[in-house]
Amino acid sequence: MIYPLVRELAVDGIPVAVTCRVLRIARQPYYRWLARPVTDAELVEAYRANALFDAHRDDPEFGYRFLVDEAVEAGEAMAERTGWRICSSNRWWSAFGKRRGKHGKKPGPPVHDDLCAYVDRHGVTRHEFTAGAPNELWLTDITEHWTSEGKLYLCAVKDVYSNRIVGYSIDSRMKSRLAVIALNNAVARRGDVAGCVVHSDRGSQFRSRKFVHALNRHAMVGSMGRVGAAGDNAAMESFFSLLQRNVLDRRTWTTREELRIAIVTWIERTYHRRRRQAALGRLTPIEFETIMTTPATQAA
Repeated sequence: MIYPLVRELAVDGIPVAVTCRVLRIARQPYYRWLARPVTDAELVEAYRANALFDAHRDDPEFGYRFLVDEAVEAGEAMAERTGWRICSSNRWWSAFGKRRGKHGKKPGPPVHDDLCAYVDRHGVTRHEFTAGAPNELWLTDITEHWTSEGKLYLCAVKDVYSNRIVGYSIDSRMKSRLAVIALNNAVARRGDVAGCVVHSDRGSQFRSRKFVHALNRHAMVGSMGRVGAAGDNAAMESFFSLLQRNVLDRRTWTTREELRIAIVTWIERTYHRRRRQAALGRLTPIEFETIMTTPATQAA
């Protein structure tokens, strides 16, 4: 926009007519702009861009189509083409999109320190996942599996003390609220969780503003491992490995709903109440918590 320059020159004493003649622009559009510097169309564009940016910040892996869906939910309706134009002009690319530039997109920075890491006597960084009581250390991660209808995502939260899955959420989309709902479900089940450390990888869902706010709201402490280091969350990966063998890979799943029911049934009936674990003295997670904790601290 060159109109601000015309206004600045007018303040310095140069007539608008002279400036417009030199710049070869009409005066009437300038006066209309002066009466309303921001047009209605520009204001609408700004609101749409804000909605798209908020969605992109919360879920950096989303492409423009998903961002448009989120903007519509936030009350800013627009065509996909409009969303693409705004995202493209601001370079709001999906974290999982095509590489841009020589070396591609760098992994996102951690938003928490790694509180489960230590350096051994050989100078090697290792992790220790132990807890002396419930709600001291939780682990969380996300896994996915295909059905004939498309992917289904599971975010689970495990208490290291008893290996119990204290909260989880299942959805057809891997958004930040998948992790937030799992955390909120865990807090609702466990009660007093202030000071509990929640360890995760550096996935965008766990780095999102919504998840960090949820941790702060519950007075919990975040912990985050390195990029591409499965050992940094190995205890959680072991649970997903069991789920893979016992449920996900046992058959072909036609619908998301039947897979969701199978996952919930296996967690609540088999893993929690029937599967004995050597690390728990050949007890199930429910038995271990019942024996090792007082009635006042037992989970519902």
